[in-house]
Amino acid sequence: MSSCPSAADLTVKVDLAARSYDITIGAGLLERADLCAHIHGQRALVVTNTTIAPLLGEQLLARLTDKQVELLALPDGEQYKSLATLELIYQHLLSHGHDRKTTLIALGGGVVGDITGFAAATYQRGVNFIQLPTTLLAQVDSSVGGKTAVNHPLGKNMIGAFYQPQAVFIDTECLSTLPAREYAAGLAEVVKYGAIADRDFFGWLEQHSAALVARDPAALAVAIEQSCRAKAAVVSSDETEQGRRAILNFGHTFGHAIETWQNYVGLLHGEAVAVGMLMAARLSALRGWLSDGDVARLEALLRALQLPTEVPAGMGRDDFARLMLRDKKVLDGQLRLVLLHTIGAAVVVADTPQTLLLEALEASL
Repeated sequence: MSSCPSAADLTVKVDLAARSYDITIGAGLLERADLCAHIHGQRALVVTNTTIAPLLGEQLLARLTDKQVELLALPDGEQYKSLATLELIYQHLLSHGHDRKTTLIALGGGVVGDITGFAAATYQRGVNFIQLPTTLLAQVDSSVGGKTAVNHPLGKNMIGAFYQPQAVFIDTECLSTLPAREYAAGLAEVVKYGAIADRDFFGWLEQHSAALVARDPAALAVAIEQSCRAKAAVVSSDETEQGRRAILNFGHTFGHAIETWQNYVGLLHGEAVAVGMLMAARLSALRGWLSDGDVARLEALLRALQLPTEVPAGMGRDDFARLMLRDKKVLDGQLRLVLLHTIGAAVVVADTPQTLLLEALEASL
């Protein structure tokens, strides 16, 4: 199967020496990309979910006739990003005799990508895998950088590994049929990149918010490319989150607490991150860093992109405090938070006074 590259395709390199790989961005890539070039053995397993399988799964299998490829459709939803669902992948691989040369292909959103990546990292101590993200959130965030994981009832992404894919192919045409709520949830991660590292990009998002909501192809191409370049730069400098990569967690400590409190069936991940970013911004202002005007800009942008900004009804200050202390970013009993000095400049801190944290929580409830 030969590839048909397009001059309009964009390539972003994740530079990790021997584990480097390309992110290819373009329209119609699922129909054009030479996936077989990244399947090193004769066998592969496409892991998707029950929503994506009838839309894209069979068509993908029809293109991969040069290899022996099977398809496994997992239940759809964040609540299924679990050890029990992971076992379904292991069961299929073992019962069908897949060996160390097999390739896993993640076709879906962040849940599919994360759980397939973790299966690839752990099956026979590591097999090849490819990311084919179909949601905006997965395209701009979870498919890039090698974070793989499953959730636990006591905490989100607490069981996982750093494991890089062979390649990432981002087909922007997948976004045309994405439900509005899932699409908006992906925009939250796009906002994050501007907030933590690129004030000019944040301003561009403000100016083009209406075009992004309307899914204007040109605006989307810019947003996806800029997001991938921002994440690739951070990951290339700090693959396993020993330092700078932690800034990518802006809003996530608060957001993960919301998701865990709701048992992963309330706000979508991106929606919870949107609320969490605003909570982190308020805490940044209380520390005397972020201006009230910048907090207002962030809130206005989130609202313009049709994202929630309110904490779910019934969740209290003590719920946040309890759940945030279970977060992966707690080290030696200290809660590390990503805050903003200004829009475009993030900092990781572990010295937030408890009184200020509680004040910020109260201000958001």
